[in-house]
Amino acid sequence: MRTLVAQAVMLVAAVAGSWIVAGSYAALSALLGGLAYLLPNSLFALRLLLGVIGPVSTSPITFFVGEAFKLGSAVGILGLAVWLGQGWLVWPAMLIGLLCVLKGYVLLLVFRKLP
Repeated sequence: MRTLVAQAVMLVAAVAGSWIVAGSYAALSALLGGLAYLLPNSLFALRLLLGVIGPVSTSPITFFVGEAFKLGSAVGILGLAVWLGQGWLVWPAMLIGLLCVLKGYVLLLVFRKLP
């Protein structure tokens, strides 16, 4: 759960930085890039959490299927963003948003909160 919070904080920083530097389209592009990974990652973490505290069991197959879902849906969301945002999408901002969310655990390393 700490990782998800760190990723969300990094996404907010990327969106704010993109908005300050390049405007609203860049901020929206950074948001889409970050959410492309944060949303599937959150759903995967929720599924694993339900396996730990709920009646749903988890197995190694659950982990691998969840990882495949996470990666496939991230690629799908990015493709959808590119297809729908052809006229206004700011590529560097989208990639920065994605990269910030992918490296959200660095925030935990800085504050020594990594388990």
